[in-house]
Amino acid sequence: MKIGILGSGNVAQTIGEKLLSLGHEVMVSSRDMRKEKTMWGDKKLPSAADWVRMMRDNGFKASGGSFSEAARFGETILNCTSGLATLEVIDGAGRDNFKGKVLVDIANPLDFSKGSPPSVAFCGEESLGERVQKALPDAKVVKTLNTVNAMVMVDPSLVKGDHDMFVAGNDAGSREWVSETLLKKWFGWKSVVDLGDLTAARATESYLPLWLKVMNATGTPHFNLKIVR
Repeated sequence: MKIGILGSGNVAQTIGEKLLSLGHEVMVSSRDMRKEKTMWGDKKLPSAADWVRMMRDNGFKASGGSFSEAARFGETILNCTSGLATLEVIDGAGRDNFKGKVLVDIANPLDFSKGSPPSVAFCGEESLGERVQKALPDAKVVKTLNTVNAMVMVDPSLVKGDHDMFVAGNDAGSREWVSETLLKKWFGWKSVVDLGDLTAARATESYLPLWLKVMNATGTPHFNLKIVR
């Protein structure tokens, strides 16, 4: 499958490499393909152009381009942008390029204006996922993977035992495809909890402050939640 990724940072590179390893064609995107990326803690990442070159050197079908090129390229699109930049990125990508496509929204509306750790810029009344769907009424937005570290997203075995991933979206068929294909078949998730429509993204996006506290208390980003019934 051809998959377009909005963004080229840590989440985009981690997910992109996983998808490439499964035989998919992946295009990452950036405003500046040559700009070196920085993670939390000032860890450096390769630029989008360097990442694409490394993936190609390993025999993978990787490419890079503008946001509009990635949105047009992808049969499915993943939003791996910084959350507060998402709507601006969508505008730049061209809304017609999303029509009829599943858009997997992984971003959280993180506010770094006061430094790190970030806070959630808005929550409760409307989620970023809902704002994305409102901006793209002809796309099928599914919120998922935003409650775990990037490495756990594509390798849930990093967390011992059973644990859950959540999905939310207004289109039931798209939620099912994301659950059964993207999460279970491609990424190896065994348990996916369908939370229903996109109003559920208000809750999963608001989880970040607790996630940060747990990470600090445990000393690792490799953890997750399990719903015990």
